[in-house]
Formats: sequence, C-alpha cells, structure tokens
Amino acid sequence: MEFVQPIRDKNKIELMKNILKQNNLRDYVLFTLGINSALRISDLLKLKVSDIVDSKGKIKDRIILREQKTGKTKTFPLSDNVVNAIEEYLSKNDFDNDTPLFSSRKGEDSITRQQAYRILNDAAKKAGIKEKIGTHSMRKAWAYHAYESGVDITRIQSILNHSSPRETLRYIGITQDELDDIYMG
Repeated sequence: MEFVQPIRDKNKIELMKNILKQNNLRDYVLFTLGINSALRISDLLKLKVSDIVDSKGKIKDRIILREQKTGKTKTFPLSDNVVNAIEEYLSKNDFDNDTPLFSSRKGEDSITRQQAYRILNDAAKKAGIKEKIGTHSMRKAWAYHAYESGVDITRIQSILNHSSPRETLRYIGITQDELDDIYMG
C-alpha cells in the first residue's frame, strides 16, 4: 500500500467537494462523509442506506457501526453539512434500505475501494493537489485538521483507535521538526 498524505489545505478540500459534486453526487457524499467522520474506506463502503436513514425516512443524528478492521463499535454524530449532502443525494435517487449508500452504477454492490481511489485521485489532481492522495487521505485529513484546531492528540488517537499519540502524529504527517518548531516559535 502506498503512503498517502492528509489534505492539509481547507480550500483544496472545498474545491474537491465542488469538483465531485459537479461530477456525481454519490462521490461528493462519499468525500463529504469521509472527510467528516474519520472512517476507513472499508467502513464507508459497507454503509447501507439503513445505516443512515431511520424507519421514517429521516437522516439519523448518529451513525453506529462495527469497524471492519478493529471489530470495535464506533458511534459519531453527523454534521449539518454531511446531513445536507446525504439528503440531497437520497432525494435524487430511489434507494431501498438494503441498498449500499455508495452503489456502483450496476446498483447491487457498493463501488470498490479501487473505484473510490480513482474518483478521489482524479478530483485531487483537478483541485491542484500535488501530494499523494488516496482513500485514506480523508481519514488523515480529518485527524490533521482536528489536531490543527487544537483537539488533544490523545482524543484523536482514541477516535482513530491508535495505540499511541506518536503513532497518530506520524499518521497525520506531523514530524519531529514541526513539533520542535513549536518550542522555537
């Protein structure tokens, strides 16, 4: 697996959202949910409409799922911009509850990890992002921006299910030189 970077520039994130939205609402929702949830791509792609929508057809306040990699239960709230993106996407498509949220054009299965990679990489190139970007960049970007906004690294570590703060810092691309600069700055 190739090492990918978080998307550090918030303007590039917004540009990617716009590019994806113009091309395909499904891809826009994938990115918007991914960048706001810290989920791994495997967990994003296994989501079904029923994981997002309650029995009355309303978007749920929280997503609760069992992480594929760790087997741990994860629960998190949906932000307003994620809810709005999902509502727009679902209003333009006729899904039943068992449908994968990120259905392929064939409709029965979710898009593949490779398709998601190509979609995100293409949008990143169009947005002028030079760093290596992949499906994991969404999760890394979430963590990077949480760290940059002052969230304690141990809380980010816990959300990502990492074993140490050092692992989390390395994961989001914070180097020892950057940490040293804080002391010198």
